Amino acid sequence: MTSTLSTASPTRRRHSVVAPALHVSDAAAATVFRIVRRRGPLARDEITAASALSTATVNRQVSALIAAGLLRERADLTVSGAIGRPRVPVEVNDKPFLTLGVHIGAATTSIVATDLRGRTLDAVETATPRGDQSTALAALAGSARRYLSRWSRRRPLWVGVAIGGVVDSATGRVDHPRLGWRQAPVGPALADALDLPVSVASHVDAMAGAELLLGRRQPASSSSTSLYVYARETVGYALTIGGRVHTPVAGPGTIAGLPVVSEPLGGTGRLETTVSDAAVIAAARRLQLVPAGGNAPLTALLRAARGGDRAAADLLAERARVLGEAVALLRDLLNPDDLVVGGQAFTEHPEGMARLQQAFAERSMLPPRLIRITAFGNKVQEAGAGVVSLSGLYADPLAAIRRTAA
Repeated sequence: MTSTLSTASPTRRRHSVVAPALHVSDAAAATVFRIVRRRGPLARDEITAASALSTATVNRQVSALIAAGLLRERADLTVSGAIGRPRVPVEVNDKPFLTLGVHIGAATTSIVATDLRGRTLDAVETATPRGDQSTALAALAGSARRYLSRWSRRRPLWVGVAIGGVVDSATGRVDHPRLGWRQAPVGPALADALDLPVSVASHVDAMAGAELLLGRRQPASSSSTSLYVYARETVGYALTIGGRVHTPVAGPGTIAGLPVVSEPLGGTGRLETTVSDAAVIAAARRLQLVPAGGNAPLTALLRAARGGDRAAADLLAERARVLGEAVALLRDLLNPDDLVVGGQAFTEHPEGMARLQQAFAERSMLPPRLIRITAFGNKVQEAGAGVVSLSGLYADPLAAIRRTAA
């Protein structure tokens, strides 16, 4: 691995925490890079046709991106026999680089390597460290450092962290009550340990950002809105407005306390304590659908439901019903143009989507609307962390390269 990941002295560390840019950038270099990333290889005139940029601007940006190592020419794809100047296509030069994403969950942490196209190269999962926040952050930084040491042939550019709780994106500090963290210096700790720029985002904002920047479906218009609802061990939502994930200065709002009623699931009458993985497992154990002990009880419940156990299927359908009604409440309040759900509460049990859609339709006071499930399936946490690590590059690729090379 390069020396940037060795024991760098404090005087050598020049990298910092950078607020994530979870939006579609209209900067010239970013526009060219985005078009090539999504549609390439492309010739320069094709990039011009796909953008609102002039030919001269496209030529300048392509040349600058090639010089920075982010694009490369594909002379082997040049059309033979063409009249005039050869149309040499360009594509993203992703082989030399990677970014590092870290999703810190309440129970597990994922570390993911991502290429410049937003594709996951590799991912590992480990238990989220417990104990005081300083010890936990040191353990996380050590894991990330050891993971990066595997990638000796690629240059790391950026680190992105997706985490629950209240995130101060400007400083990279996090309040996370479930982990017992208060003003935890997540960004600074990783920046010091890895000697790379670090961006930290709320995990649901990050997942909404992945849909926006990496998903196959693009916003219908520059003013369209999208609502993203997440459910697994926690619940949350994010809004995308006009090509930008809305991130309030005071941190994201919460839907954990939305009022719900479910006798089979129990809970405290609040959404999160009713539909979380822990709540479903507790209900399954009360109903003796899974053993009191043993590993992966939720997997066992899913297996039982798919094996014909009616009681297990009914419990999972009840979770889908409660989630469908909660999504309907949010939809009626915000009335977005697009509606997406993600998290294993949805993706691990796709059989429940019909019941969820039914409950949604029955509860909503607005015209019928189809709920889309995330394009990233059970890998949505990895995609969220990955897009945070790429967001600076996607917003201003030339500035990002200059920062990492400083």
